[in-house]
Amino acid sequence: MQARADRQGKHRVAFEKNKKVILKTRNTCGICGNPVDKSLRYPHPLSPVIDHIIPVIKNGHPSDIDNLQLAHWQCNRQKSDKLYADERASDTKVIGNRNLPQSCDWISYKG
Repeated sequence: MQARADRQGKHRVAFEKNKKVILKTRNTCGICGNPVDKSLRYPHPLSPVIDHIIPVIKNGHPSDIDNLQLAHWQCNRQKSDKLYADERASDTKVIGNRNLPQSCDWISYKG
């Protein structure tokens, strides 16, 4: 199995550079819209991660900053490889980033 383009090869350096920019300049989860506490570390479910807005597996660019957003780890896991639901696709049954169910009150989580 071949590694994803953002994890090796020419896109790795650009991804890491853009990841640093996003971590310095953004403070809210692009999926749920709530603040991201950057002091939290994995495996805490609210720890910060970089999410591909259009997943790499669905032909999203692996390192373009316009395809990357700050997210909570648990939001990114729930989103998985789903796409945003927008006005152009309002008649589809695709679950979008903004309407994913929250399975637990992660604000009170003690990991």
